[in-house]
Amino acid sequence: MEQIPPCPACSSPYAYEMEDKLVCPECAFEWKPEKETSGNEFVVKDSNGNILADGDSVVVIKNLPVKGASGPIKAGTKVKNIHLVNSDHNIDCKIDGFGSMALKSEFVKKA
Repeated sequence: MEQIPPCPACSSPYAYEMEDKLVCPECAFEWKPEKETSGNEFVVKDSNGNILADGDSVVVIKNLPVKGASGPIKAGTKVKNIHLVNSDHNIDCKIDGFGSMALKSEFVKKA
């Protein structure tokens, strides 16, 4: 039998499986179990902990100031066809009105 990890939100050991996700009965937190990865692969997660992949669409969750631009990237801006890179700003993308950008995954959520 596979060992179910404790809840990442409250550390409760009583999490259980429901369909394709895990659920905590104490705090009602739901999450998808992490897949095993090889040592040289990197994993990029959005602000909600969802794993991102190349080609995904994301939504910016906060106004992001851009140096040299007349205004910020507004919260709610949808960014399509992202490319993941292994650096500090781990998402490369093109945003309408701004061009090519590098974003941090902590400021986006999966669309």
